[in-house]
Amino acid sequence: MNEPYYTKKRFGQHFLIDQQIIQAIVNNINPKSSDTIIEIGPGNGVLTKPIAQFNPNLHIIELDRDLIPALERKFSNHPNISIYQSDALAFDYASIGKKLRLIGNLPYNISTPLMFHLIQFKNNIYDQHFMLQKEVANRLAATPGGKTYGKLTIMFGTYMDTFHLFDVPAKAFSPAPKVISSVVKIKPKSDDQIIIKNPAILSKIVTQAFSQRRKTLRNSLKGLISDKIMIEMGINPTQRAEEIPILTWSKLANTIQEQ
Repeated sequence: MNEPYYTKKRFGQHFLIDQQIIQAIVNNINPKSSDTIIEIGPGNGVLTKPIAQFNPNLHIIELDRDLIPALERKFSNHPNISIYQSDALAFDYASIGKKLRLIGNLPYNISTPLMFHLIQFKNNIYDQHFMLQKEVANRLAATPGGKTYGKLTIMFGTYMDTFHLFDVPAKAFSPAPKVISSVVKIKPKSDDQIIIKNPAILSKIVTQAFSQRRKTLRNSLKGLISDKIMIEMGINPTQRAEEIPILTWSKLANTIQEQ
């Protein structure tokens, strides 16, 4: 008889237990046997199991070494499943191949750094379906003009498109987190949609603008870019940072670099 497994707070573990939510996630992923899927943080395999029924080429990455033996037993009859005891933040996703489909119920404490880590593999990724903290999901999927639109939206949205699919209540997990979660779909932007030349300059101007988000661009970006150049770019200097679309921020950064 196997020993019961207790979730570990240091890994931010909250295991999904609601079968309807699990099925809704699988339906949105719509896995096929021809897919190469990478699941990050499978936990006890509740999402892995229904995905495995479609016989994709499935790779699962789990940091907690105590979970590995149970996963190996549970999926021993699935030759299409490879299990890695590894840190998702250090994993070389390009080693798996191209057109990768990434999925996972991500621990809240690594979700944002992980998604930025994955940007470097965007040419290997087809899509991503992740469970995130609702607050983070709202910021990633935000549109100009709203309170949730900010630095995270722009820095991530320069490379990826994020779509909010549905919310997940705390009671769908064990143990229940203190926040609501959301499932999102993320698609890498094509190379012709990514025009940024220097991400460091983009980060600098976006940080400066949103640290004073109630100020107009004329005031928040004073000393970095003139009214004249903004007007030539079709930007009203009296607008605020939250009103400027993602692509325009890349154009601003490129213009500053060329000055």
